[in-house]
Amino acid sequence: MKTKITEMLGIEYPIVQGGMMWVGRAELASAVSNAGGLGILTALTQPTPEDLYREIKRCREMTDKPFGVNLTILPTIKPVPYEEYAEAAIGGGVKVIETAGRNPVEFIPLCKKYGVKVIHKCTSVRHALKAESVGCDAVSVDGFECAGHPGEDDVTNLVLLPVAASKLTVPMIASGGIGNGYQLAAALMLGAEGVNMGTRFVATREAPVHQNVKQAMVDADERQTTLIFRSLRNTARVFRNSIASEVVSIEARPGDTEFADLQPLVAGVRGREQVLEAGDVEGGIWTAGQVIGLINDIPSCDELLARMMEEARSVIRARAQLLG
Repeated sequence: MKTKITEMLGIEYPIVQGGMMWVGRAELASAVSNAGGLGILTALTQPTPEDLYREIKRCREMTDKPFGVNLTILPTIKPVPYEEYAEAAIGGGVKVIETAGRNPVEFIPLCKKYGVKVIHKCTSVRHALKAESVGCDAVSVDGFECAGHPGEDDVTNLVLLPVAASKLTVPMIASGGIGNGYQLAAALMLGAEGVNMGTRFVATREAPVHQNVKQAMVDADERQTTLIFRSLRNTARVFRNSIASEVVSIEARPGDTEFADLQPLVAGVRGREQVLEAGDVEGGIWTAGQVIGLINDIPSCDELLARMMEEARSVIRARAQLLG
């Protein structure tokens, strides 16, 4: 299948793995790329830019196909050397950088200099247009269904994608709530040139997370997520467990929410160590999108992408026949 995204990124299928903290490691990224999509290493999963450079080298030993690096630019208490991470990615020969969070304008000149494509993840049309205006090569438009931060507009992809497509000139990738080939076909019909999947790739054999987490997604339905940090206007969609429910309860109390009251519950290290690594699905906060309602198995990345492409081709052909 050829689209503007497959041609831009040099990949076989228009399927991109989302950059996920603690999950976007060489094992998963290489498997996605070997299966025909674009695997993504998450820069800040690595403690230092030097560690990222080594992870890129390790990933290259596992695949000869293109893969990218995610750089999420957010305000932090402890300064993060974002530019050094970007330089490490480029120095490692990576030709695709997925940015998220803050406006990536400061990184555009460096990427342009070395022929690196920049895909910026956006949760609104206005942010997508801004990304286009500062020189991003493509945008990944993230609907309200997504895991992690869906923004504050609460617009789902059935509306968000066609509105964005009608206004953008750069290629658009559909992100959020996507997990099968029927949705890939639908995204293409709505104006996207490909799809980005995060949660669905967590429930694959190569994802470096505990089997209990993967099985919890198989067992869950589409209602098993919840929104936290709404009171702080930093909304995040996470798996609905006892910790997430406690956070929601604290936020519902009268008066302003103090982040200090939530911090022990939502600490990233707690989610990584107790959930993703130790397998206690009630041990902390972990992100998951509504697509868990469509996750019924734990395939390899190769099996997943092959199945998605067959589903997409099948439904496109079947619907085309209805036109006569």
